[in-house]
Amino acid sequence: MKELINTILLLIAVIDPLGSIPVYLEATKHFDKIHKRKIAINASITAFLVLLFFIVVGQIILEGMDITLEAFQISGGVILFLFALTMIFGEGKPESEKHLIKDYKHVTVFPVAVPSIASPGAIMAVVLLTDNHIYSLNQQVTTTLMLLIVVTITCILLLASNFIHKRIGESGIIVISKIMGLILASYAAQSILSGVKEFFMN
Repeated sequence: MKELINTILLLIAVIDPLGSIPVYLEATKHFDKIHKRKIAINASITAFLVLLFFIVVGQIILEGMDITLEAFQISGGVILFLFALTMIFGEGKPESEKHLIKDYKHVTVFPVAVPSIASPGAIMAVVLLTDNHIYSLNQQVTTTLMLLIVVTITCILLLASNFIHKRIGESGIIVISKIMGLILASYAAQSILSGVKEFFMN
């Protein structure tokens, strides 16, 4: 049970559903309610499929390149830690991803689906959480289902984005995003320590 809670907290931290709201609002400001709803749903589906692709293929790529589990744990942890630092000390996920919007006609995939929902940190996290050398098939399926739940929650929050944004404001969303960064930094540090420990034990 504790492992499930840790996994879902990590997925929430890397995906940061609330942090996607300002990006979504900015990206869809020229659309009517019907198109906004379609963008929220399609972006969530696209993001889940992107993350699912890396769950399935990520391990194959790693093994094809002869990357050891320890090396991946350490490098993955470092990347996640750096990503967490940008969430904590940077201008924040909402602001940084708003700047990526150049073409408002094709915002569903970029930047709403990628990198707002399926961020580089989320991609790295799902590959780490479904490593064949650490987790059984049942655990990997459970992680995938939890990922689906988190993406579904993200979709629901996007659909209710106007209400949420009015209630807590952009400053509140940024504060929550930074808290998610702290959680992610803790997981990243643990991944690095585990990789170093396994390296010296082998």
